[in-house]
Amino acid sequence: MAFVRLNDIVIHYLDEGPRKARTIVFSNSLGTDFRIWDSVAKRLASDFRIVRYDNRGHGLSSCPPAPYKIDDHIKDISNLIDFLQISDLVMVGLSVGGLITQGLIASRPSLFKAAILCDTAHKILDDQTWNSRISTVSENGLEILADSTMERWFSEKFRNENKTDLEGARNMFVRTPTEGYLGTCAAIRDADFTSTSKAIDLPVLCLVGDEDGSTPVEVVKETSELIPNAKFVIIKEAGHIPCIEKAQELACQIREFINGQNI
Repeated sequence: MAFVRLNDIVIHYLDEGPRKARTIVFSNSLGTDFRIWDSVAKRLASDFRIVRYDNRGHGLSSCPPAPYKIDDHIKDISNLIDFLQISDLVMVGLSVGGLITQGLIASRPSLFKAAILCDTAHKILDDQTWNSRISTVSENGLEILADSTMERWFSEKFRNENKTDLEGARNMFVRTPTEGYLGTCAAIRDADFTSTSKAIDLPVLCLVGDEDGSTPVEVVKETSELIPNAKFVIIKEAGHIPCIEKAQELACQIREFINGQNI
């Protein structure tokens, strides 16, 4: 385990793979930690430097009191990138990780060679939806959302055929610190990169599972059409977390996209 204190919080991270190779930074979704990328990272780490980290309020990183701003999350990864002396990176952001990626591109575009936005959007859901979720979790805890979240995260086939893995993912979700979950819900609610993402000037791949219940296909497609020259790919029989249920395909998409850009 590796930890560093940055921006007044402790960040838990993992830095693996050859140091002279192209660096891929992975940013997680709400209610998860960096272990969701295990199977993808395993397939890429021989050829790329792989950096994963836990967002504030998640995993083993610090959990400040809610609410958070999306800029808090952006500053956390920006400071970690500086600490690890990374440049010319490719960032893969899933859900809120995709918002963080878009925000970092807007504030520090010179860091990037390319970006992969996975099951995310320039704006995710509306204020009413997030305020309702914040109220529900504040009053009842995360357990009340666990089953419906698994339905959004995973395809019907995965839920029926992978009961053990499904229970493990559910455990990860309900053990997320409540303050971290609530704080990040507020950050997502207030984040809107519609204007800045129209101006992205680098290779971007937008991916989405065809059974994503959180950021459905049409939402991710809309974002891909917003970003100049972005490529759009649908992953079949996948929900919101394809890095768990379709790791091989996602790793192949990442590798092919990076290699195809000659970066």
